[in-house]
Amino acid sequence: MNSVKVANSNITPSKIICVGRNYVEHISELGNEVPDNMVLFIKPNAAISEQLQSYHQETLHYEAELCFMYQQGEFCAVAIGLDLTKRALQSQLKIKGLPWERAKAFTGSALFSDFITLNSIDDDLSLALYINGECRQSGSVAMMLHSPQAILNEIQSFITLEDGDIVMTGTPAGVGEVIAGDTFEAQVLHQNKVLVTKQWQAT
Repeated sequence: MNSVKVANSNITPSKIICVGRNYVEHISELGNEVPDNMVLFIKPNAAISEQLQSYHQETLHYEAELCFMYQQGEFCAVAIGLDLTKRALQSQLKIKGLPWERAKAFTGSALFSDFITLNSIDDDLSLALYINGECRQSGSVAMMLHSPQAILNEIQSFITLEDGDIVMTGTPAGVGEVIAGDTFEAQVLHQNKVLVTKQWQAT
């Protein structure tokens, strides 16, 4: 089983719950409609990786997201994560009305920085993703269609979360193709202060 770091300890999540279509501008850039209900899907523990791949059966796309760790009934820590996506396959699956897992839940499709503990979550919590020094994505809790607490409530309405499970809360506009050799630097910020940062080199 794969693990992530929280306050210098290794934690093994049983699963990752992901939110789709949670930022209006990202919905627009992909030509989707604003959903009536929260869009949720699951990645398995096997999806967790340290290596940023540019290709897995097809070219991969990056999506930077604020990610929260669940423990004892609440979100206890935050990280920056990358949700890797097989965009061409996802488009085919959507047209046919089929589940997204083949495009979203493959091995190596979830990358995370270290998690840092949180006392509270407010609208000023944000993310930024830089590729080769250029800011490609930025977004905040204030921009989400569904707040972290609303997401937690919805998930708990139909599935049991185990301590250590991770929730990825959706991506803002600016997604794109992972290019081999590119340097990714992702950050979690609060009131413009960097809380945690992570770098990956795409292969």
